[in-house]
Amino acid sequence: MKHLLKLLDLSKEEILEILNLADQLKYENKNGIEHKLLAGKTLGMIFQKSSTRTRVSFETGMYQLGGQALFLSNRDLQIGRGEPVQDTARVLSRYLDGIMIRTFEQTEVEDLAKYGSIPIINGLTDFCHPCQVLADLMTIREHKGRLDGLKLTYIGDGNNMANSLIVGGLKVGMTVAVACPKDYQPDPQVLEFAKAYGDKFILTDDILAAAKGADVIYTDVWTSMGEEAETEKRKIAFKGFQVNDEVMAAANPGAMVQHCLPAHREEEITTKVFEEHADEIFDEAENRLHAQKAVMVKVMGNNK
Repeated sequence: MKHLLKLLDLSKEEILEILNLADQLKYENKNGIEHKLLAGKTLGMIFQKSSTRTRVSFETGMYQLGGQALFLSNRDLQIGRGEPVQDTARVLSRYLDGIMIRTFEQTEVEDLAKYGSIPIINGLTDFCHPCQVLADLMTIREHKGRLDGLKLTYIGDGNNMANSLIVGGLKVGMTVAVACPKDYQPDPQVLEFAKAYGDKFILTDDILAAAKGADVIYTDVWTSMGEEAETEKRKIAFKGFQVNDEVMAAANPGAMVQHCLPAHREEEITTKVFEEHADEIFDEAENRLHAQKAVMVKVMGNNK
């Protein structure tokens, strides 16, 4: 595994290897066992989209692994002033041991991998969010003891989260149901991928049908970063696509709730449901640290 560009690139076995390593690193971290697996290595972190969780978790993760992380914003890079991404990739490859990028276009991530000579980690694009979904899968397995055979229901925008949840969930043996308005469906490339899984994938605009028998209910904000101009339009389109008591009643007893955060309470999720499942949601947020450490070790390390 040289890069993490999108979950479509990974096999089920590679995903499970990352999750198993993440479990191990989390256990060691909680028990004070040092794991300096990336000692002396440097990760460059390119942020064209800001983030609390992504920056803090990657910086902390590199520190715990014995390496260091450099925060690089548009203001710090010539890429923000028109330098071709292929030139940036070749220059940074001479200085760094890996790059994490959080940006808009998936092609930018792919081009960094194509023209650079060091590992590239996708910290988020408009197409997908692989690091978040690895943390999600890790959290679900922690709480449910397994992934294979569970039903995951996603309610909301067919965005980068929906795309990655569909791919990751199906690859590890889950049934995935997605409920979204007809004009806000997941990416056609992802829907084409899901066809091979037959009735293991469900796409509908009926949230209660999607939630029926679910073991995990997942949601995200209705308006993602960069779409703020559509906020009012989206509030109208997504009215009714809320995780609330009625949705939870349709799910299996003991169903867990996941949210990639930040949450807009009383929009995509009620305050009541959020707070009832806050432990699960903040376990999920914590697991970004451990899952991303596993990814960095897999692509940048020599020891695991």
